[in-house]
Amino acid sequence: MSVVGMVCYKPGQRARLLYRARVSHGRPGERKGLGWGDCRDLLLAGHAQLPGGRLVVVWDRLNIHLQAEMTGFLAAHAGWVSVVWLPAYAPELNPAEGVWSYLKRTTLVHLAARGIDQVYQAVKHGLKRMQYRPGLLIGFLTETGLTWKDLRST
Repeated sequence: MSVVGMVCYKPGQRARLLYRARVSHGRPGERKGLGWGDCRDLLLAGHAQLPGGRLVVVWDRLNIHLQAEMTGFLAAHAGWVSVVWLPAYAPELNPAEGVWSYLKRTTLVHLAARGIDQVYQAVKHGLKRMQYRPGLLIGFLTETGLTWKDLRST
């Protein structure tokens, strides 16, 4: 199972959690994970949900973030999206890492799944619950030590 997500913050609005998930059963021809297109679609969804402003994406250096197609997309849409690149390994600076940590410590901690589909449903349910807790999502940004000023300066 693969999940990509982002926590969206805009002053004066509630924090939002957007994500895409994919499960693979190992069938011939089935995609095994998420690709750059899934990241692109997530950015487009964020742009649609937070109209009238820029998206400042805080990204690690995951291979799909660095693919030529993704960097081309970012360059073509530089009017509304920019990236703050994190050091090679700095999960403590990435608000989305708080999402994954919280998911593992709550929804998945005692899950005894009978199969990947049950894991998939549990993850989607846990992420959906987080979407309705904007205070929790703000806490993930607070936990990084980043501020609005840090993000606006890009």
